[in-house]
Amino acid sequence: MGQKLARVILAMIAIVCAAVFSSSRAGAQGAPVSLQEQLAAQYKVVKMGSDSGGPSVVEPGTLLAIQKGGILGVPYSDTSVLSTKYENGTVHSPSTLMSKGIGFGMKKFGKEQTTHLFQVGDKVYPSKIEVDVNKDDVAMTIVACDTCNKTDPPSYNKAKVVFHFSKGALAKANAGEIEDTIGQLLSISDDSQQEQGGQVAQGQGQDQQGAPQQQAEPQTIEKGQTTDQVQAALGKPEKIVNLGPKQLYIYKDLKVTFVNGKVADVQ
Repeated sequence: MGQKLARVILAMIAIVCAAVFSSSRAGAQGAPVSLQEQLAAQYKVVKMGSDSGGPSVVEPGTLLAIQKGGILGVPYSDTSVLSTKYENGTVHSPSTLMSKGIGFGMKKFGKEQTTHLFQVGDKVYPSKIEVDVNKDDVAMTIVACDTCNKTDPPSYNKAKVVFHFSKGALAKANAGEIEDTIGQLLSISDDSQQEQGGQVAQGQGQDQQGAPQQQAEPQTIEKGQTTDQVQAALGKPEKIVNLGPKQLYIYKDLKVTFVNGKVADVQ
């Protein structure tokens, strides 16, 4: 009787230990946020569709402004996409031979290959983000914001930009460092925030009877404010990205960067 009771007790202990180990292991695996997830939180990708007129934007993504020339693209309808490499602050455009090779392949299908060289200041949306830690590459496919660039007729030119880092850099880098590098070539534009703000201001000018309304005082975010002060002004963020001493509070149309608990940058 005593041995049977002992076996039951040991079995129960084993079950409890296994459950605790499984739970702690799952928690440890789920706790870290991957670099891919952090970049996805920073850069919202555009949702594209098509209608009788061709490709169209269904839902805009994060608006980016091109800071350096050399990114070569093709129309969105092309099945191919040209890759531009960015390394150590230098843009390496696709080779002429590669462009001609793609053009030759397109002619076999009865189509002419056209390329487009993006200009400094052009606005684009990210459409795909890929992180390859083994190759130390972060690839971002971009699509032109034709309405922003006043492109007529629209073509939604696309390109792929591969940000190459030194060996082993991605394994230990945080998202903030990667974003800084991406920003050297593709910086986040505030044009979309200005447009949204203008639409809101127009809607707040009058009440239902057409009488002027007293507009609420705008919330002010200043450098050096604490996280509590920002939340008091803007409310809780949609996402929080913790990067050690650096934190990102991501709102619908705003990103606030904290360093050591104080506002360092607002985008």
